[in-house]
Amino acid sequence: MQQNSLGGDGPLVSTLALGGASLGGVYQDVSQGEADEVVAAALQAGVNLIDVAPYYGLTRAETALGVALRGAARNDYVLMTKVGRYGDRDWDFSRDATLRSLDASLARLGVDHIDVLQCHDIEHGDRRQLLDEALPTLRTLKSEGVIGRIGVTGYDLSLLEDVAVEQQVDTVMAYCTYTLQDRRLAETARRLNAAGISVFNASPLGMGLLTAKGPPDWHPAHPAVRQAAAEAAKACAALGADLSVVALQFAFQTAARIGVASTVVGMSKASNLTRNIEAMTAPLDPAILAAVEAALASVRDIGWDVLPGDGGKAGR
Repeated sequence: MQQNSLGGDGPLVSTLALGGASLGGVYQDVSQGEADEVVAAALQAGVNLIDVAPYYGLTRAETALGVALRGAARNDYVLMTKVGRYGDRDWDFSRDATLRSLDASLARLGVDHIDVLQCHDIEHGDRRQLLDEALPTLRTLKSEGVIGRIGVTGYDLSLLEDVAVEQQVDTVMAYCTYTLQDRRLAETARRLNAAGISVFNASPLGMGLLTAKGPPDWHPAHPAVRQAAAEAAKACAALGADLSVVALQFAFQTAARIGVASTVVGMSKASNLTRNIEAMTAPLDPAILAAVEAALASVRDIGWDVLPGDGGKAGR
């Protein structure tokens, strides 16, 4: 498994990261046995970066991951979790909430430190509270060795870049903005890299948009985007391909080009891991890629901030 360094002084992280949202049953029910199996398989395969959050499954993901990590050597994985988001429309970036959240996460995960602690979906919280309370608290925790690095996550690329550069955070995680359909993260990632900030690309399948099954009902994409993605899936099927595999191949195989340190993919089964690892190296068929890009051309780089849909869990 290829690795990249976070910043100039490490740690080294795998270019594929295990996304923990799936462990919280966000997309389908996941048993503890399945969680144990996929985490063990990931570590065995050299996937050492794991991302989770209290919000995922309303603490279920952290709890399941903590159980799955029992017995694993702490230096065998780089653990990321988050503070600030606790429900579909529940944000709190106060100092007290940040400290309580971290303590609860440490207990659920069964560890004594977090490698990267991130402020979750910052565009929806109180910005002044984020800047005046949460981030200063994280800097203190970093100086005390309780956390290794500080990050911010979200969807609004302009806000993420402004806050990350101004506040000199270590990492930025953006979701659904470097996919076959929406590639706006590319230029932002290059600028963040130039500022010494590591970038994670989460949800290269667009939270289920770029799959044969299609997105869940709550997905915030506009109907026009959903329809184009459905046409892309049909085009893939006609050529004997699976849209999700093509989307993963694209995201993995072009990540280094734009400066993405790791691509975060939700995995709830060991078979998901196998598919993802294969997509990292299996050649991307130019004819299939061309067919998909043609189907998506009318909605290229159109996110739900540009053309809102009817869904979304954050009141969009």
